Amino acid sequence: MNATMRKTIDPGRLNMRVIHAFSESWMLLTAGDMKAFNTMTISWGSIGEMWSKPVAIVVVRPSRHTYKFMEQGAEFTLCVLPAKYKKQMTLLGSRSGRDSDKVKESGLKPIASQVVKAPAYDEAELIIECRKLYFDDIKPAHFLHPDIENNYGGKDYHRLYIGAIVHVEAAAGYQG
Repeated sequence: MNATMRKTIDPGRLNMRVIHAFSESWMLLTAGDMKAFNTMTISWGSIGEMWSKPVAIVVVRPSRHTYKFMEQGAEFTLCVLPAKYKKQMTLLGSRSGRDSDKVKESGLKPIASQVVKAPAYDEAELIIECRKLYFDDIKPAHFLHPDIENNYGGKDYHRLYIGAIVHVEAAAGYQG
């Protein structure tokens, strides 16, 4: 996939199976800029509307290398890649960018985004560019169901980020 296969669309015209995109396809979350960035594979999050804006909601544990980049910058990208890149996405989700150049090892091609500083990926069939609007830390005292705590054996509670979707590039299947 490359830019000629994607078209810029209004975020309100984005047509996607959101739960499937996170839980089955996964997404690449990237923060930083073209000089210094980190990417991680995510399978938790949401896309919707809040404060009369289209938004993406993602969570990052403080122990992840990407957390530093999310804290330092005001922007991030989400990329959905075709299923044939599952091996590369697994690598990006299982190795730390602290220890190696995992992006180079993956063979994926980072590209400059259209609006935000955080890079995207040329192979993506969907690129969502976001500017942070809000963050908060997950608080275990607020869990209303006891099973939620089972996700936090190490007490490494996520930070939640809500980002305004400021630009979308999508392949034909995502254009509603």
